[in-house]
Amino acid sequence: MTARDPLGAPPLRVERLSLPDSLALAADGRSPFGALGYGTPDDLAWMPTVNARVLSQAGAMADVWHASEHIESGTTGVVRWRCDGHWMLGAIDLDEAVEKEGLAVLAQRAYHDLFEALAQTGCAHLLRVWNYLPQINGDGGGMERYRQFNLGRQQAFIDAGQAAFEGAPAACALGIRQGALCIRFLAGRVAPLPVENPRQVSAYRYPPTYGPRSPTFSRAALAEIGGGDVALFISGTASIVGHETVHIGDVRTQTQETLRNLAAVIEAANARATTRFDLSRLDCVVYVRHVDQAPMVRQVLEETLGAASHTVSHAVYLEADICRQDLLVEIEAHAVTDGALRP
Repeated sequence: MTARDPLGAPPLRVERLSLPDSLALAADGRSPFGALGYGTPDDLAWMPTVNARVLSQAGAMADVWHASEHIESGTTGVVRWRCDGHWMLGAIDLDEAVEKEGLAVLAQRAYHDLFEALAQTGCAHLLRVWNYLPQINGDGGGMERYRQFNLGRQQAFIDAGQAAFEGAPAACALGIRQGALCIRFLAGRVAPLPVENPRQVSAYRYPPTYGPRSPTFSRAALAEIGGGDVALFISGTASIVGHETVHIGDVRTQTQETLRNLAAVIEAANARATTRFDLSRLDCVVYVRHVDQAPMVRQVLEETLGAASHTVSHAVYLEADICRQDLLVEIEAHAVTDGALRP
């Protein structure tokens, strides 16, 4: 962790650890920059959790981030953040029952404060965002809740002068059964390079049939993260070709289509960097709508990539609702390798 990038930023590192190994970092005084836990207790400031049932055979896991040792913690509005001056991790939790506001208003408020936090710390560029919404497919008074969320999110991007279309950050949005609106984000001082999937219409260009405001995210993003490494952040990816859901009702074929989309995104990313990312070497999170379909999803990944591949052996499976009711599975991922972005 001694190498630095040309701008003087300490390198950013991420590792996927089991819950006991993640918690041991604090026990022996090695608390990291931050982490996103899957099925872990939310009892550490650096490890906010995803409130979803873990289906992985390995149990609870966490993606643990490391940066410099000089970390400042703070709050900006509803945002809790940790920042070392070059990289920033943040968390937002807003309970509709407590706040007494609708989801569109809460989403706009959350992202407004998020952008205020970016400006305050100087880490002005979002690299990756994770959004978790209670009852994402539910009716929110005449409009699906995911569409309400998109309405508030995009308006906040526009109000802040942020890229709401081309240049939007990589992101996912999943449905949790209960709890608060949860937003987690990673930001830095240099803008990432957005990547789109040639097999799909860009999400921010979806037709109005998907709601009054389109989803605000790119299919993936590339970012130089110091130490001669480049990171690929892949947004939530599902069985969509063009802008339409395909293979409705068939989780096996939807999973196969999702893997084809992931491969297409990786190919597009490889054309923009001096390195080679590989579908079999990702740290992915697999979201499954129906618990009893998780073994089938796992089987497809093993058949396609091999049970011993890094992607399969390190995958985290969570029960979650996907942003469209006809989607049964979604996969998001990240990977880091040595290289740089192409000019």
